[in-house]
Amino acid sequence: MKSGYRGVAEGIILTIITCGIYNLFWNYYQMQACNELVGREEFSFWNVFLLSLVTCGIYFIYYQYTMGRVIVEIQTKRGMVPFQNLPIISLFVSMFGFSIIVDAVHQNELNKFFTQPQTPA
Repeated sequence: MKSGYRGVAEGIILTIITCGIYNLFWNYYQMQACNELVGREEFSFWNVFLLSLVTCGIYFIYYQYTMGRVIVEIQTKRGMVPFQNLPIISLFVSMFGFSIIVDAVHQNELNKFFTQPQTPA
């Protein structure tokens, strides 16, 4: 997989400009990065997408919690100091409709596993 590093500000700005459409891509890339880092197929974009539609977004809140839990698991396995409260913070912030903030926090935590890509001079 190419680097899982993504700019947090870029993700927020593109999500706002595209009225949320970019957020689908952003979540897809986060799922791919998490699956690779954890070493198993924990997340399936289409399952999350369809179950979120069927449940009117409730499943997406659960997904945000699960993503936080998996990130903490990866941090622990790699000997990093885990962000222990990430799953519960992800749950509550998503419940109040601010999932873009949760996506930004998740991306920030995922970026710690990858080096920032170098831009040509």
